[in-house]
Amino acid sequence: MISFNRPLPGVRLDYYPGHLVVPGCEWHISPLGRSYFVNHNTRTTSWKKLKPERPAGSLTPECVIKGHSERIWSLACLKASCNVISASEDGSIRQWKRDGEPVGKPWYGDGRGIGTMAVSPDETMVVCGSADSRLRLWNIQEGSMIGEPWEGHDAGVRCTNWSPDALEIASGSLDGTIRRWNPDTGRQMTPPIKTSHGWVYAVKYSAQGDKFISGGRGAICVWSRDGKLLIEIKGHNAAVTSLCWSKDGAHIFSGSFDDTIRKWQAIDGRELVVLRGHTKAVRSLCLAANECYIVSASEDCSVRIWDLKTNQAVGDPLLHDDEVWTVAMSPDGTFIASAGLDTLDTKIHVWSLEAALKRHQGVDDDNEKLKASHLSFSFELTLHLTFY
Repeated sequence: MISFNRPLPGVRLDYYPGHLVVPGCEWHISPLGRSYFVNHNTRTTSWKKLKPERPAGSLTPECVIKGHSERIWSLACLKASCNVISASEDGSIRQWKRDGEPVGKPWYGDGRGIGTMAVSPDETMVVCGSADSRLRLWNIQEGSMIGEPWEGHDAGVRCTNWSPDALEIASGSLDGTIRRWNPDTGRQMTPPIKTSHGWVYAVKYSAQGDKFISGGRGAICVWSRDGKLLIEIKGHNAAVTSLCWSKDGAHIFSGSFDDTIRKWQAIDGRELVVLRGHTKAVRSLCLAANECYIVSASEDCSVRIWDLKTNQAVGDPLLHDDEVWTVAMSPDGTFIASAGLDTLDTKIHVWSLEAALKRHQGVDDDNEKLKASHLSFSFELTLHLTFY
């Protein structure tokens, strides 16, 4: 079923997996995730936004947190308090209780477009990277910026991560480099690492701190602590967007624009498992503290929970009204926080993990529900097509 808030007489829409297309027009995805039509017989370009209708009985979040005015790029859950920290394209970082109550005031620096955030191991500081190519360090308790912004990248910063000993921070950028910083001085510790990724979407230290991994176009790279390339892992059919390590450092998990999640053997890069179920790019991954589950966020407007013993999706897909770009799980494993694009869904959804798992009805049922949620649409923004 395809439904419209307003009829479009004389315009036929064809359905292709995940998309509605007007015959004779080209369909594109913009870098911001919005889609649009171009008709070469007209002088108009028309933007559209399609909202998936939720299947009846689908799980609803226990809390919806509102406050940011633009896309939320990054989330983190604190171990000590179970509070949620969010970073947004509106230039602010905010802290929330699980029930959505704000903790203190928003933190604003002198830049906009925060694209990544990482909490220090002792949970006293947050580092964020922005579209202005700079990094900033924040004191969590005071909500204040520490020192001046760190400069070095030549393009927007897309990923950040602390080493487990908190002695260094790694950042990846759209300039294709990884840079490592001394958090005490804000200075680069080594020359930048020039990667083959094009854009560096993900960087992550192992729990042991002796290695870090990066992801982007074409491959996953495993690096020694001193920046030497140890192994290049290939297998995804598109750029890698998100990475996780197992606690023992033996395995790597990756999400990609090819819609899959994959598990790899870290020592030799051998592919062990491919998790399929999302119908669009996987934007974010979060490994549960007990390593029984991995949670994924996708542009198909859903969050999915995967059982790492069976390598199957469990529970209902957790549905948003728009693309989901970031997901985090509380350290105690009781809830999941997820957030997405700004057009329809500038909100953080908090989900009970227990409630999600209780609703498990089998993988086939889950897949049918997910498919159904993307076969039914309604227009949130009017689609204008001009024909001559």
